[in-house]
Amino acid sequence: MDLPHFGRHSVPALTEAQMREVDRAMIDDVGISLVQMMENAGRNLADLAIRLFAPGTVTVLAGRGGNGGGGLAATRHLANRGVDVSVTLAADPDLLGEVPRAQYDILLRMGVSVHTEPKNVDLVVDALIGYSLRGDPRGRFAELIEWANGGRPTLSLDTPSGLNVTTGEAGTPCIQADATMTLALPKVGLLEAPQVGELYLADISVPATVYQAMGLRVPVVFAE
Repeated sequence: MDLPHFGRHSVPALTEAQMREVDRAMIDDVGISLVQMMENAGRNLADLAIRLFAPGTVTVLAGRGGNGGGGLAATRHLANRGVDVSVTLAADPDLLGEVPRAQYDILLRMGVSVHTEPKNVDLVVDALIGYSLRGDPRGRFAELIEWANGGRPTLSLDTPSGLNVTTGEAGTPCIQADATMTLALPKVGLLEAPQVGELYLADISVPATVYQAMGLRVPVVFAE
């Protein structure tokens, strides 16, 4: 497989297991917290949404884990940039992980609208399911994916929800994204999957030492 190119650089692509090791090393070995990574992801996602789509209105579909937390962080940045943005959660707020719940509570204090049913908007941000997908999306996750696929422009965070990031196999259902912003390094399964749309790469501040410890040669992609 040819290495994917971002700017002038060829970069390696990761499996789910390798990305899980990147996240572990960031937290345990380097001391960069999940909230820091989530903040970087959310700010980059908001910036990309505005640059690609210039939306006046946005609905963020957020899951209960780290991917959802990144979407909630993006919601704050979109609101701060003057975008009319709202959130629809795929699970009860009490089921959110600790860090995503903190992001959600900030939005409530900001007065950002939270809806039980998503609104018709200029852009849907898909932050439902990240790289740890197991089987087909089910329940409310599946319902929101099917709603998003109803002809609305969609930007996915890290991977289209329902897509296996290692094999590229699409679950039933799977988000059909116009663009996907993946994090740190591209994932193997994203490179050929049509559900990805245009693929972008975002910096979440992974130090070179993390990749070196994994035996990966990664250029300084984000210098540009």
